[in-house]
Amino acid sequence: MAAVSVRLPEELKTRLVRLSERTGRSRTSYMVEALKEHISDLEALYVAEQRLIKHRAGRSKSYTQKEMEMRYGLAD
Repeated sequence: MAAVSVRLPEELKTRLVRLSERTGRSRTSYMVEALKEHISDLEALYVAEQRLIKHRAGRSKSYTQKEMEMRYGLAD
């Protein structure tokens, strides 16, 4: 496992230390768990933001639901 240095706001560090002491688990284990839990959300958000920027700049096309249904033969 690679080592990473992280600066935390004092309040967050205090909460992390307290949780670690109460449970006997390491602070590192909680930081890894939090990252695993939320990194996918952050990645998806970044992709969505980039796509929105491209769309607003006119560099991508959007389709209505009806257009997609027609395109894939799903229209009523």
